[in-house]
Amino acid sequence: MLTDIGQRRERLAIPGEAYAAFAILALLIAVPLFAGNAAVDKLTTLFVYLLLAVMWNLLAGYAGIVSVGQQAFFGLGGYFAVRLVEAGLPPYWAFFVGALGVAIVAIPISAAILRLKGGELAIALWVLAEVLRLAVMFDPLVQGETGISLLAMNSFDPTFRRNLNYWLGLAAVSGMLVAAYFLLRSKIGLSAKAIRDDEEAAKSIGIDAMRVKQVFFVIAAFGCAIAGMIWLANTITYQPRTNFGIQWTVFMLFMVLVGGLGTFAGPIVGAVVFFLLQEIFGNYGAWYLAGLGLIAILFASMLPGGIMGYVQSKTGFVPFSDGMTQNNRKRP
Repeated sequence: MLTDIGQRRERLAIPGEAYAAFAILALLIAVPLFAGNAAVDKLTTLFVYLLLAVMWNLLAGYAGIVSVGQQAFFGLGGYFAVRLVEAGLPPYWAFFVGALGVAIVAIPISAAILRLKGGELAIALWVLAEVLRLAVMFDPLVQGETGISLLAMNSFDPTFRRNLNYWLGLAAVSGMLVAAYFLLRSKIGLSAKAIRDDEEAAKSIGIDAMRVKQVFFVIAAFGCAIAGMIWLANTITYQPRTNFGIQWTVFMLFMVLVGGLGTFAGPIVGAVVFFLLQEIFGNYGAWYLAGLGLIAILFASMLPGGIMGYVQSKTGFVPFSDGMTQNNRKRP
């Protein structure tokens, strides 16, 4: 019993890296107080990328659910917000309630779609995203491809709105990272690793694979919906082709692949790398997209573990160990 208590305390203990994270968080909270509007907007966009990367890594990296349709929840979150605002709910309340609505909708979706495996599951999720996009386009409020502007956001002072969106994005990223950290170190998180490695073997030892995968699926849907809300709050305009665009999943794939699939810090590193590449080379159009594809191919063939996988293999250090990998630092 004492051993079990010790192991439980070890799983729930806050790692030393958290102190550095707290310092970074404190600095980020203060950014709107000294940075310009452009910097605040760009960092808000980075928070959207971080949320998407972390959520996709939860699915594929830990639960073994490879999805090419997470844009379904990104777009659905924005749509729910638009509808709730139209019904009279204040915008920021609509964002929160809309994200919860997406999580609720994801429950029956997960019960049906997670019965599929591998490529069938991935394609089914992509088809789901396209079906939802077409359904939203038929809503007269959205006006098809034209989309709709969330005019209610204009009631806020522009500077106040920009800063509030920034802090909302920062709070969402911080909250989802903390939730993911403790989820991965819980019994459900350890069960997810067993399912990812060998689902049939996991079932044979009594793990309820469907329930575990549903938990990860719904949390990821909720996180992607929040990302969609923040994007809408920042851009104000909702367009189905953009909000349900496949490019969001492509971005997720790239960030997680480059940062390190199945590592806690990998999506964070990958999101920062992607953001910097976009800032430096984004104006090159097709050449920029081709460059992203080339980088992804190089990582897949030469560095399949991503940046954090390489760091782990060379140093033995796993930042924010998730309880699924050995957090052994390299000793001299």
